[in-house]
Amino acid sequence: MGAVLVNGFAQERFSSIREQFAANLANGNDLGASFAATVEGEMVVDLWGGWADEAKTRPWEQNTIVNVYSTTKTMMALAVLLLADRGELDWDAPVARYWPEFAVNGKAGIKVRHLMSHTAGLFSLPTSVVLEDLYDWDKMTSLLAAQAPSWAPGTAWGYHANTQGFLVGEVVRRITNRSLDAFFREEIAGPMGADFHIVLPESEDARVADLIPPVMKKLPTNFPQNELIARLFSDPGRNPAHTRTRAWRAAEMPAIAGHGNARSVALIHSILANGGLANGRRFISEAGCRKALELQFEGLDIATSSPIRQGLGFYLMSASHIAPSANIAYGGGAGGSLIVIDFDAHATFAFVMNKMRMGACLRGASLSMAMWNLLAMDL
Repeated sequence: MGAVLVNGFAQERFSSIREQFAANLANGNDLGASFAATVEGEMVVDLWGGWADEAKTRPWEQNTIVNVYSTTKTMMALAVLLLADRGELDWDAPVARYWPEFAVNGKAGIKVRHLMSHTAGLFSLPTSVVLEDLYDWDKMTSLLAAQAPSWAPGTAWGYHANTQGFLVGEVVRRITNRSLDAFFREEIAGPMGADFHIVLPESEDARVADLIPPVMKKLPTNFPQNELIARLFSDPGRNPAHTRTRAWRAAEMPAIAGHGNARSVALIHSILANGGLANGRRFISEAGCRKALELQFEGLDIATSSPIRQGLGFYLMSASHIAPSANIAYGGGAGGSLIVIDFDAHATFAFVMNKMRMGACLRGASLSMAMWNLLAMDL
């Protein structure tokens, strides 16, 4: 393995995390990446290294950011948790209370909590949608408002991969008269001094690492083949090449198009890990934070039959996960980005990379497990 320069720091008790992170870069598991961890609001690990492009002409630097796909959903979830904690949003209210046009075609009974938990039955885009439509907020929300759900709300779970951002974002817009991007930037990212962008200004383009698509000659033979999977795979936003364009970065797609690094992802979610207190201010009550852990659905994904435990905007740990506590929420994005929030340890672990891989994020998960093991030694 050739040596790869790793920058940043890890407190002495977490020095082995630096070694593990460096090994992933050296052996080719990662091309460029960052990993960060907070404990009790303090940044205890902040590492970055490797390359921002496949040709290895641009080093991954301290301020390098990258499209993190669905890890963006966790930023959106935090914004909605904050809004609900202020009493401006009711989890059990019908979506149509805030968005009257939504009530047609069997959707009058869909609640806000259904949108937040992927149980609303609006998991796929209308078949007529092309890539450019994703960049048109009014068109996308109008199409989804007219759409009929694929199942009775709350009775099944199906990943709202792209649609959740438009659905939840429009509720936020109707309540606050601000876009989800503006609300998040003004109420969370700005006050936290966090370098995370749901809509990326053109001035930041030079800092963006190129996503490298996963190598996949064909789908595994055991991969589910059904109409639901086909509808998800027909989403025109799935191609990582689009993330390199100004049109993609300028569009508001709060489910899939956020840009940041591990430092910003860990820092922002330290709000939840610390019971709502961060950066010298209270963002949200502790009870409001713990709503993320409120079980909304437990069962099988309607498309893939994979087991799911879903909270409000975050996944929850199940018996199959090796974790020190049930009070852990997490989220991740296509290719491998990951955020873990441990409410008991008051800790966050974040991993962001540009070399995408299919399936679960074993790189981020293994680094998180190593952090838990080291934290346990301190007890």
